[in-house]
Amino acid sequence: MTEFEKMTRGLAFNGRDETIDTIRSKAFSLLQTYNTLPADKSYDTAVELFGSIDPESMVMPPFQCEFGKTIHIGKETFINMGVVMLDGAPITIGNNVLIGPNCQFYTAGHPMDYRRRRQWETFCLPIVVGNDVWIGGNSVICQGVTIGDRSVVAANSVVTKDMPADSLIGGTPARVIRKLHENESAQEALQP
Repeated sequence: MTEFEKMTRGLAFNGRDETIDTIRSKAFSLLQTYNTLPADKSYDTAVELFGSIDPESMVMPPFQCEFGKTIHIGKETFINMGVVMLDGAPITIGNNVLIGPNCQFYTAGHPMDYRRRRQWETFCLPIVVGNDVWIGGNSVICQGVTIGDRSVVAANSVVTKDMPADSLIGGTPARVIRKLHENESAQEALQP
């Protein structure tokens, strides 16, 4: 098993491995090109950068990630500018997802033991965002989190654990505020 495969499976890995460095360097190069292109001219570069992306989806520049190949973006999804994805494990974004500006997705974590952190020990867990989810701007989605279909994450939230479908989620750390109902407006959802 390669060090890259270990990393994407949540196992201990050597972050200085040549294979990992090669994939990281290619992503860096592609991002430099991607972030200079207009959104309507960036699809070919996006196909090369991401593990998969639907032609009807859009990722606005500037966008940052570490590897790219571990990111999978579903149909008709919109990712606004300034999003950062630390994708040492897979990040799977569903269909019809809206992600606000400056959101951050962190699959990587480090041990609490400072001696192990001195060795830059890292472990990565996947992130899954279900279909029809809306993530408000400046939110942080932490490693190992799954957000259920049709949920809304309020702006500036920090999601540290799995969240169910059809829920309004908010806070730091995020919690379920209440269940959502069909045909409800954003203003109605945010009323106490």
